[in-house]
Amino acid sequence: MITKKDYDAMLIERHGQQVFDTLAKAHVGIAGLGGLGSNIAMMLARSGVGHLLLIDFDRVEPSNLNRQHYMVSHLGIPKSEALKDLILQANPFIHLDTRCMRITGENAPKLFKDCDLVCEAFDKPEAKAELVNSLLENCPGLPILSGSGMAGYGSSNTIRTEKVMKNLYLCGDRVSDIESVGTLMAPRVQICAAHEANMALRLLLGITEV
Repeated sequence: MITKKDYDAMLIERHGQQVFDTLAKAHVGIAGLGGLGSNIAMMLARSGVGHLLLIDFDRVEPSNLNRQHYMVSHLGIPKSEALKDLILQANPFIHLDTRCMRITGENAPKLFKDCDLVCEAFDKPEAKAELVNSLLENCPGLPILSGSGMAGYGSSNTIRTEKVMKNLYLCGDRVSDIESVGTLMAPRVQICAAHEANMALRLLLGITEV
């Protein structure tokens, strides 16, 4: 059985002491735990981010299994609980705050007020806009990463990270969606999730340019 000392030593060997220390004390909020959010959370947990706030009101369904970080054994379980189970298998020493609830523009500022940054990972454009606008207005110093355009099986190279405002970063191709493309597949969804996760790590380490 691995100990925390062993686990930390492994991360320090991979990252260096300074990066390890910075990520270990970081708090990241993830709004939505579907294709984007579940994969972002797992990447950040494996990278050594010490504290994750994971929020989603939904349960794992069969249609989620083709692109989200869940297993058949998680069907019917709240995504917040299922993802906690998976993350703790990869990083048993991380601090997780999981909540099964709906995020709105009204409650978002209070939910994420203690986070260093927030990864938006909703499915519906109107929900994305509501969350982002609320946080930009009420938490002006809080960096936000948002996903837009990752459907289909088009070129991986069209997915990119862009800084669109001082504290707002968009990841994706900004065009493709399920209505126009007709399919969602694991590779492009996970590529977009990796863009959000990588930019989150850069921001936590003090790098604000894409």
